[in-house]
Amino acid sequence: MPVIAMETLLVIDVGNSNIVLGVFAGDALVNSWRLATSRDRTADEYGILATQLLGEEARRGIGGAIVSSVVPPLHYTIRTMVQSCFGIDPVFVEPGIKTGLSIKTENPLEVGADRIVNAVAAHHIYGGASIVVDFGTATTFDLVTAKGEYRGGVIAPGLTISAEALFTRAARLPRVEIRRPAHLIGTNTVASMQSGLFWGYVSLVEGIIRRIREEEPSVERVVATGALAPLIHEEARSIDLVDLELTLKGLKLIYERNAKGRGRRG
Repeated sequence: MPVIAMETLLVIDVGNSNIVLGVFAGDALVNSWRLATSRDRTADEYGILATQLLGEEARRGIGGAIVSSVVPPLHYTIRTMVQSCFGIDPVFVEPGIKTGLSIKTENPLEVGADRIVNAVAAHHIYGGASIVVDFGTATTFDLVTAKGEYRGGVIAPGLTISAEALFTRAARLPRVEIRRPAHLIGTNTVASMQSGLFWGYVSLVEGIIRRIREEEPSVERVVATGALAPLIHEEARSIDLVDLELTLKGLKLIYERNAKGRGRRG
């Protein structure tokens, strides 16, 4: 990683399958890394990984940190890691934090932090009413209005979960790579499974987006994020654009809205 002269911001998105670390220098995302989520790793182990990824000089330049997490057992571990490695009390995206959104669901406390972060980024960066589709462990579809209202959304099993379910629940079906098959009609078991997974998921995405638009005709665009977003975007024409850094950008925006008095200890 290149030497960074200015003070930087560490952003951390803790998901059920992956933890994504990013470093911002000013408005630029300098680098990002994806780790497998492990509930068994200690704060020290995560700290060693973070230090190795960032490099010693970049680590010393970190002036703030923010965390979004949907894995409660890791909250204390990640907080402790940031405090011990960077000398910083991290901001957590949790109830009471300033997001700039108005949460219009029945129980705002149950909305996942990652969904709020994505909605913040989509509203700020792209404006207007948007659907945000996040291809993670679960695939979420979230609606944010032009007024900055988070209206709720849809949660579906993720594509990787669907593939794993076929393997674990059907004795004669193998574990397969998730990819776009050459033909819709498979001529062997693997190709048939890949076709069902890929085209079935494209149809799910297209169908849900169409139905959301029918309920909310004001939607101007659909933004997709998550590791599998580029793959599905190949055929899901209802997705307008892919922004793989959407969650990290949203974390930066929320940090800036809550930054007063934050930074290194002592």
